Amino acid sequence: MADFLKLKGGYKSLIVYKKAEIIYDITYYFTQHFLNKGDRTIDQMIQAARSGKQNIAEGSAASTTSTETEIKLTNVAKASLEELLIDYEDYLRVRNKNQWQKDHPRYEKVRAFAASDEIYNKYSSLLPLYNDEALANLCITLINQTTSLLKKLLKKQQEMFLKEGGIREQMSVARRKSRSQREK
Repeated sequence: MADFLKLKGGYKSLIVYKKAEIIYDITYYFTQHFLNKGDRTIDQMIQAARSGKQNIAEGSAASTTSTETEIKLTNVAKASLEELLIDYEDYLRVRNKNQWQKDHPRYEKVRAFAASDEIYNKYSSLLPLYNDEALANLCITLINQTTSLLKKLLKKQQEMFLKEGGIREQMSVARRKSRSQREK
């Protein structure tokens, strides 16, 4: 019998998910330590970070039966993180703090750290050591890296859809194949 359901959903091993989880953790810490209680931005930032992470997981889980849903949720994750990026940029701008650009002395170091495997084990211990500007810039860097990965993931998902089709097409192919094997 032909199997047309390809089990997917291993999102926890995806680098993009791991980075989104770190973004969520940093954002939660950031909002609790650097924003005033009652500030509506706290909920908005936490929800945007959560949405980025959760939609990667949900899209991956849905991918077994719906490529359309997988692509849609991956794009929602990207959009949520882009919304969060604006919140961090706004935080720095309205407080006259620096958003680190390529000419900033710490830019390359934070970029390399955010791209390294080292971040997965060290970020939580660094949170209390960073001031608001450093933490916001670390998160901006992580968001930029993660949205870049999400764009690549979306491209791959589109290519897979064009190659394999959606679940209905796969089901039809499997049914025709099963029928032709029974007739032999």
